[in-house]
Amino acid sequence: MKSQKIPQEQRIGAFAALGQAMRDSAAGITSGNAGLFAGLIDTVRLSNPWFTPGNIRRALDSAGRALTVEKLTGWLSGYPETFDDREPCTVGVVMAGNIPLVGFHDLLCVLITGNRLQAKLSTKDEPLMRAAVDTLVSLEPGFKDYIQLTTGNLSGFDIVIATGSNNTSRYFEYYFRNIPSVIRRNRNSIAILDGTETAVELALLGDDIFSYFGLGCRNVSKLYIPAGYDVTRLPDFWKRWENLRDHYKYAVNYDHNKAVMIVNRDPFTDAGFVILRQDASLTPPMAVVNYEFYDVPGSPEREAERLKSGLQCVAGHGHIPFGKSQQPELWDYADNIDIISFLLKINPIR
Repeated sequence: MKSQKIPQEQRIGAFAALGQAMRDSAAGITSGNAGLFAGLIDTVRLSNPWFTPGNIRRALDSAGRALTVEKLTGWLSGYPETFDDREPCTVGVVMAGNIPLVGFHDLLCVLITGNRLQAKLSTKDEPLMRAAVDTLVSLEPGFKDYIQLTTGNLSGFDIVIATGSNNTSRYFEYYFRNIPSVIRRNRNSIAILDGTETAVELALLGDDIFSYFGLGCRNVSKLYIPAGYDVTRLPDFWKRWENLRDHYKYAVNYDHNKAVMIVNRDPFTDAGFVILRQDASLTPPMAVVNYEFYDVPGSPEREAERLKSGLQCVAGHGHIPFGKSQQPELWDYADNIDIISFLLKINPIR
């Protein structure tokens, strides 16, 4: 039996109401539609210590701010086909679990285009994703027939979107080789400083680096800094993140990486909760931020262009504003792959 189609206006209304519930729960409201999220904020860390109450509230607030009628309508106005009647296809989504609700945008893209979702959840993020789905279904019961969640294998899907590491992406490419797919790999983000940043901007750069312990692909992991810049003064602007040192898993990483550098006699700047290291790599270990000096204005941008296949975003003047790298808008697609266009192209009007 075919599922009853949900008009686009109803889909938008349901997601906007979900956004309100997310914002409410992030603000500390525990009643009404915010209830499912509120019950998880202080308990998820028992099974996943990286998902602290602060990080969950941050993720809920970020997603909730994007889910308004105005933003959803404005976003979808660029895809007028989404308002046309079409037969749904089943989209398999393999979700990551590195930060809270990291797979939510794929869920949104699939359902807002009128398709069915079959999602393989990460066990790290399963409670939050199930709460999002349960809340959405309570707001629009028609979605119940469009959503299937599992932690096991996917089957019977028409299209697949899979997010994983560089290693797992090779497996995905082979396993899904005969199916229209989007396969995502590891990405990193950078910040380009020009030396004119204000104290407020440098403090906001701390948000780009340290939110979610730096575990997201949108977290800044490397800085490009003008030659002669005093790197040692940067941690002074990041004092509010010093409490990361109190998180035992983060502290283990900090202590280990510091010990390795000492043994190897590598030069570094130790701020007590983060280590700054001059290194060309985009992928420092946790609690370490790499930096590289440049002499010629514009050279970091040229380097970013060369490395774009491995970059998620660039923060700095003329780029994403400082403090916004982990606050993506609806149109900020992971790996810069427009999922709405992909779904519309694969599943045209019949």
